[in-house]
Amino acid sequence: MADQRRTWQRLMGPVWRRIRLLVSRGVLKLVDDSLKLQSVQVTLLGDQPAYAERFQQYGFTSHPHPGAEAIVAAVGGARAHLVALSVDDRRYRLKALAKGEVAIYDDQGQRVHLTRAGIVIDGVGKPVQFVNCPDVHMDGNLHVAGDVSDKNGSMQEMRDTYNVHDHGGDSGGTTSKPSQGMS
Repeated sequence: MADQRRTWQRLMGPVWRRIRLLVSRGVLKLVDDSLKLQSVQVTLLGDQPAYAERFQQYGFTSHPHPGAEAIVAAVGGARAHLVALSVDDRRYRLKALAKGEVAIYDDQGQRVHLTRAGIVIDGVGKPVQFVNCPDVHMDGNLHVAGDVSDKNGSMQEMRDTYNVHDHGGDSGGTTSKPSQGMS
C-alpha cells in the first residue's frame, strides 16, 4: 500500500505542481504600452519578475501604475507563456457604487459614472473636450452654470454689446438703447 502511494505521488507530483502554478497573483512592476498587445512585468511568488501579455476587454484600455495587482495564468501550465487576465488597483477604485452602476475612472479622480439617476461626468477641474466631431446633437434642454463661448467670443460679450447699443435715427439723431436688455 505504501509503495502504491509513493508511486502515485511520484507520478502525480509534476501534474499537481503545474496545476498549482497555473494561476497566480502578482504585483505589476512595469508596463510596455507600445506593442499591439500590452506587455507587463509582474512579480509573482518568490519575488521573481516575469513578463506577461496583458489581455483587456475590447474597446477599453488602460495603462496601470506600478503596484497594481494582477491575476496571471500560465497558458498550458508553462510559466514561459504567461498572460495577465485581469489588473486592478485598489488604491484608485471607486467605492460605494449602487447595484447595477458602472464607472470608468482614473487615478486623478476623473470619471464617467452611470448612476441610477443619470450619467455623471467628473473632470475634477480639467477641461472636457469633444474633438473631431463637426456636429453635436441634443434633443433636450441645455443648462449652463458658466459662460458660453464660440469662436467669436462669449455670450456675455454679446449681451454687453447689445444692451448698450443704439442706431442712427431716420431724422439725424440716434435711437434709444434697447428697452429690454439681454440677461
